[in-house]
Amino acid sequence: MLKTPLCSILGIDYPIIQGGMVYLGTADLVSAVSEGGGLGVIGSGSLPADWVREQILLVRTKTDKPFAVNVMLMSPFVEDIVDLVCEERVPIVTTGGGNPGIYIPKLKGAGIKIIPVVAITALAKRLERQGVDAIVAEGTESGGHVGDSTTLALVPQVVDAVNIPVVAAGGFADGRGLAAALALGAQGVQMGTRFICSDECIAHPKFKEKIITAGDHDTAVTGGSLGHPVRCLKNRLSRQFLAMEKEGVSSEELQQFGTGKLYAGVIDGDVENGSLMAGQIVGLVRDIKPAKHIIEEMVSEAEAIFAKLAANTNNWR
Repeated sequence: MLKTPLCSILGIDYPIIQGGMVYLGTADLVSAVSEGGGLGVIGSGSLPADWVREQILLVRTKTDKPFAVNVMLMSPFVEDIVDLVCEERVPIVTTGGGNPGIYIPKLKGAGIKIIPVVAITALAKRLERQGVDAIVAEGTESGGHVGDSTTLALVPQVVDAVNIPVVAAGGFADGRGLAAALALGAQGVQMGTRFICSDECIAHPKFKEKIITAGDHDTAVTGGSLGHPVRCLKNRLSRQFLAMEKEGVSSEELQQFGTGKLYAGVIDGDVENGSLMAGQIVGLVRDIKPAKHIIEEMVSEAEAIFAKLAANTNNWR
């Protein structure tokens, strides 16, 4: 069975973490991923603590396996969410959208394992010194908020820079990607886009279909002028947003224009006028199946790849 030290640290069977997707990282998906041997992650986004508490309680009715809450550091409710996860003794927290340094002492004091998502090596090194348990190194290929470095370039640099487990994110959907991440020195992968097309994800069927029919050039990055670039599927909204940025529309107008668009796209199914956060890996997602099957197929494929490589190596000697 494909296991890494990360699995022992988190208490999971396979080194696969579900991305903390707002609106989509609900108890149904989270429990299915955790029951399937990975780590399910509640996506708190900018949602209030009451919603997150409800999801935590629901997860605990569906599984006794480890799970996590993703804390979005740009959320207006971030302080409430941090208090909540400590109160509820959530076993693991992932963070995104900045530096979680000011919250680390409180989270560690509650016995919570902390896994921040980073896009640069310098932040990974700083957070290791502050006592986090692992790092997610996320490349620009990923869906949602992105940095500049590619996964292939970023992951081995972060691996070399820190002495704690590194999880690769951005561009993973099958066993080939998992094997590649492990070859780069990572101890697992985090993926979101592939799990959108799972039976348990509450994403609107039109959004899932949009992913399944997308190709390798069907995503765009918007919001660069706001300082928070976001990768999403190309549609009418993304074209309008990019045009407005090119025209120099003010940040206030852009933010107002984008308000409510993510929910409209991923939950209401307005696939032209809503925001459809997804990674460049969409071209490899071709079906909808249970999260457990997605995980098992990834692991089996990765194990077969390593077995084949080992056999070829012996033949070359």
